[in-house]
Amino acid sequence: MAKKKINSGIRAVIAVLIIILIAVVGYFGYTYVNNDIKGNEEYKTDYTLNIIDGMSQYDISQRLYQNGIVVSDSLWSRWMDKHYPSVSYIPGEYTLTNDMSYENIAKALEAPDISHRTVSVCIPEGYNIFDIAETMEENGICPRQDFLDACKSKDGYDYSFISDIPQSDTIAYALEGFLFPATYDLSENMKANEVVDEMLRAFANRIKEEWRTYCYENNMTMYELVTLSSVVEKETLGEGVAEDIASVFINRLGEGQKLQSDVTIDYGNALRENGFDDNVVESYNTYKCNALPSGPICNPGTANIDAVVNHNDTDYYYFFSYNNGANFYFTDNYTDFSEKWEQVKDTNTN
Repeated sequence: MAKKKINSGIRAVIAVLIIILIAVVGYFGYTYVNNDIKGNEEYKTDYTLNIIDGMSQYDISQRLYQNGIVVSDSLWSRWMDKHYPSVSYIPGEYTLTNDMSYENIAKALEAPDISHRTVSVCIPEGYNIFDIAETMEENGICPRQDFLDACKSKDGYDYSFISDIPQSDTIAYALEGFLFPATYDLSENMKANEVVDEMLRAFANRIKEEWRTYCYENNMTMYELVTLSSVVEKETLGEGVAEDIASVFINRLGEGQKLQSDVTIDYGNALRENGFDDNVVESYNTYKCNALPSGPICNPGTANIDAVVNHNDTDYYYFFSYNNGANFYFTDNYTDFSEKWEQVKDTNTN
């Protein structure tokens, strides 16, 4: 009987110890979890969470756990499911610390420090580099000057057509002309070179074999083709005239005549307004430079590159638009050009 009483006593002591142990573990476990939820941490850990489109709650909780912001990914997920069941994460960068409470982390995740929300940006055909840079800044994609700087040199971009771009002190922006006009889904606060690279990739994906063939057969580079196409782009105000306009310029080039296109003066003025000297500005002025300008004056669409490649076979050397661009007149001699202009010049009221 005494032995049974001793065994019963030991079991009772063990049971009590187990209960105490469970209570202690439960207390410390509760305290540990509660401290994490409240952000009571002795040592501070910083982490920048980068949320991208399509990232799930699981992805985010894993990153918070792996970088020491929360002690348990599952605990964080359960807490969020309870307190913020319909949370919608905005792509962007979030600066977080482990001494933030779960509530403060959740609040921080409602507004990124640096937003990377997707923005649809439309770049129309004929936009020049300044138009594009301003559009990027207005839409929060990247600063205007950063974009311009990223287009000055072809260094750092890996596309075959870039090899045709000459190294010249008179070229204002090496990548002008190749920033393909299209609608892009871009992220806010992107690096400018990443934006430029995406636009160059769009151009590369649209190069046609007939463009390469035309260049080969006419001893032109892709850069020269795009340069000529950019002038046609800016001169073309309506449908159905690009092929004739292209023929005028090609006929002039063939005879060694200056292009004498007013739109190249406009581009030169834009360059001067942005700090370029006369040497660069005049190299784009086709009343002063021989043959083509130093480089493209805008970013042409495929239609006007096609118009150059498939230009009409004409004897035209002169043209102008009238009725505020609604009509065009083409001729092979300057006398007809002048006489017709005197007849219709008053129709341009703008």
